[in-house]
This record gives sequence, C-alpha cells and structure tokens, in this order.
Amino acid sequence: MCETTVTVVTTYLELCDPAHFLPAYSADPDLRIIQAHVVLVPFYRFLYDAVGREFQWVDRLAWSDAQLHAHLARPSISLHVLYLRGTPAGYIELETAGEEPGTEVAYFGVIPQFHGRGLGKHLLSYGVQSAFAAGAERVWLHTCTLDGPHALANYQARGFVAYRTTTHQQVVCNSVHPQQ
Repeated sequence: MCETTVTVVTTYLELCDPAHFLPAYSADPDLRIIQAHVVLVPFYRFLYDAVGREFQWVDRLAWSDAQLHAHLARPSISLHVLYLRGTPAGYIELETAGEEPGTEVAYFGVIPQFHGRGLGKHLLSYGVQSAFAAGAERVWLHTCTLDGPHALANYQARGFVAYRTTTHQQVVCNSVHPQQ
C-alpha cells in the first residue's frame, strides 16, 4: 500500500572523456558479464524486479510483454548481465539513442543478496568501458535519493561528474510488489 510522499532528488552525471574514467574491476574469477543478445521478457522482468524492488523501480512494471519486447529489441539497447558462479547477480542496460547525446546507463544494479562485494563498481566499470569501446563520446546516467546508498559515490568514484539536479515529490509504497 502506498502511504508516504517523499522529496526525491535526482542527480544527472556524465563522463565525457575516457581519460577521466576510473574503472574498478574485481579479480574474482567466478564473475562473468555476458551480453544478452536475445532478451527474454520474463528474464528481464526477473532482473528488473530483483535489482529494483527495494528502490521503488516501478516505471516498467506496467509495461506489457509486447512493450517490453519492442523496447529490448531496439538496436540502441544492450543488456549485460552479471553472473557470480552461474547465478544472475545484476545487470546494466545501455541506451545509445536516449534523451540526451551519448550512451545512457538506463538501468544498473546488483541484486541485494550480492551487495557489499564490490560487484557494483565492477559492473559499472564494464558498462562504461563497453560504451566507450563502442564509440560513445559521452556516458551519462541519473540516480536519485531512492537508489542505493552507495550509488552516487560509486558513480563519482568512477569519474562521473554531476551536471544537473532536479527535485520532485513522489509517493512511495511500503510494498511496491505485493508478495504472493
């Protein structure tokens, strides 16, 4: 049930020069990041829910399977899934034809059971490197105060610089996804 209205601050960040990119890769040999070239809608829904449930990710919950399939099939979208010992642990979605010039980190995160292991910085580093390797002149993203407590610091530690902030009111729910 939705109960509370909160003030949400959204920070937009960018990385405009690969020379300013400060990657942080893990040496864990059990980590793999695999680009999903054929994205199945149920698998995407699993990732979106598993990563975003506690951070009020609700934008795509109402999308039909057809809408999600059409979005994910666009050539400007790439989905990269992080696996730890064969188990999905997070994902990064890159968008090359977004609202602003450059490649957008549209969605990014690690499943809560894998928090605290440095996997977020590893996955973000992979995504940024992939974007620049594909020819991006700029990589950008936005994060908000509903996201994980280390999100903004991770972006800044990788070299991202804030260029805009916005504030809005949002109703947040105790249970965005009712348990079955």
